[in-house]
Amino acid sequence: MKLYSANMAPNPRRSRMALAEKGISGVEMIDIDLAGGENLKPEFRERNSLAKVPVLELDDGTCIAETAAIYRYLEEIQPEPNLMGRDAKEKALTEMWDRRIDNALLMPIGHCFQHTTGFFKDRMTPVAAWGEEAGKLAAAFLPILEQQLQKHEFVAGDHFSVADITALCSLEFGKVIQLRITEDFPAIQRWHAQMKARPSYTA
Repeated sequence: MKLYSANMAPNPRRSRMALAEKGISGVEMIDIDLAGGENLKPEFRERNSLAKVPVLELDDGTCIAETAAIYRYLEEIQPEPNLMGRDAKEKALTEMWDRRIDNALLMPIGHCFQHTTGFFKDRMTPVAAWGEEAGKLAAAFLPILEQQLQKHEFVAGDHFSVADITALCSLEFGKVIQLRITEDFPAIQRWHAQMKARPSYTA
């Protein structure tokens, strides 16, 4: 398999961490230069028509984009260690929190970064006002995550899951918009220290 990735981007990191947690080795890592527009070239668009990373290319040439789909594929080919829930309730809660974090934290951070910095102004029209609002939306999710982690060891409950991976990559990407885990969020700080101690942290 091959993983088309980008070192500084959060979604490719989510996939790399999932691979590391699963102990799946031998995957060829191909770094895509997003700033240089390598993802916009025809040869990459053949792998993902939306021109985004990550893309997991299987040995038969099938290309799987979207991080949640990559999570699912890895879980199916290697069920243990389990990352997506061990029973119906746990699976539903894991997906619920993974989607919440993706929609309410990671996406607003991305929009804030793109629209306030103009990093991709050569391929989109930045709207500064929306970027500022998106940053506020991302910050507004932190008390919700804090409350959840006050009740549970991990994001989706008492079992490490892809929701933890998504939350970690989202929060650390938040540094690009000066979103910080302050002392106002002790449960998130406790959880974050646990995440940094996992071998997959450096994937």
